[in-house]
Amino acid sequence: MANSNFLPRGKSGGYLALAITCVVWGTTWVVSKIGIADIPALQMASIRQLLGGSCFVLFFILKKKLPLPNRKQFARLFTLALLMFVFANGLSTWSLKYIPTGLSALIGALYPLSVVIIGMFFFKTRNMKPLTLVGLLLGITGIGIVFYQSVFQNQSPDFLFGVALSVIAMLSWSIGTLILTKGNIQMNPYYAVGWQMVISSVLLYIFALFTHQTIPFAAISSTAWYAIAYLVIMGSILSFVAFIYSMKHLPIAVASLYAYINPLVAMLVAAIVLNEELTVYILWGSVITLVGVFLVNYSLRQSQQKIIVEPEI
Repeated sequence: MANSNFLPRGKSGGYLALAITCVVWGTTWVVSKIGIADIPALQMASIRQLLGGSCFVLFFILKKKLPLPNRKQFARLFTLALLMFVFANGLSTWSLKYIPTGLSALIGALYPLSVVIIGMFFFKTRNMKPLTLVGLLLGITGIGIVFYQSVFQNQSPDFLFGVALSVIAMLSWSIGTLILTKGNIQMNPYYAVGWQMVISSVLLYIFALFTHQTIPFAAISSTAWYAIAYLVIMGSILSFVAFIYSMKHLPIAVASLYAYINPLVAMLVAAIVLNEELTVYILWGSVITLVGVFLVNYSLRQSQQKIIVEPEI
C-alpha cells in the first residue's frame, strides 16, 4: 500500500520494521486510553475504523482497480467485521475505560491459547503436542499471577465489567481467527481488512448510539482527535506497512515476536505516561504468560497449524 522506501533494504530493514511494529502497536493501547478520556470508546473506535479502512479501500479501488465485493464476499466480510473489529477491537477499546492498559493488552494477547481450547472442544482438534500443553499451563499460570495482583485486590463492578469486555473481545478474535483459517475469502487480504474496518465503523456507530455512547462531533476535544490521528496514521497505516515489510524480510518466527512484545510495551509506556501500577507480580506474570503463548504458537507452527497473529488495538 504505502511506500516502504523509508526502510533500509534486507534484514536490517526487517528488524527496523519489527521494532516499529512492536513500539507503535504497543503504544496504541496507551493512546486509545488517552483518547477515550475525552470521547466515548465505541465512537472513537468507529471513527478510527472508518478513516483507516477508507484509506485501504480507496487505495485498492483507485490505484489497483479492484472490483467491489460480491454478495458472497460481502456476507463473509460482514461476519469477520462483526467478530474482529466490532466485538474484538470495539470491546477491547471500551475495556480500557475500566481496567489498566497493560491488563487489557495482556488479555488480548491470550487469544492463541483460546484458539487451541476452542479448537479442542468445538472442532475436535485432539492432536495436542506436549509443548502445546506446557504453553497452555504456563499461560494459565502467568495470567493467574497477574490476576492475583489485579483482580483479587480490585473487585469493583466496573473493574470486573472491564475484564469481561476484554475477555469477550479476545474470544471473539479467536473465533474470527478460526473462521479465517477454515476458508478463503478470495480477495486481496489487505483490501478485505479495509472493507472489514469500513463495515465495522458503521456497526460500531450504531452500537454506540444504541448504548448512548456518542457526543457531538463539535464536542470532541483536540486531544481525542490527536489520539485518533495517531491510531489511524501510525497504528493502522505506518505500522501496518512495517509489519508487512518485516514479514517479507525476516523469518516468520522472528517477525511474529511483536505479538509477545506489544503487551510489555503497553505496560511500560502506561506506567510512564499514565502512572499505572507495574509491580513485580504483574511484570513476571505477564512474561510467563507471553512465554506460554509463544510456546503454543511455536508448537502449532511445527504442526503446520500456525495461528495468524494480528493486532487487536
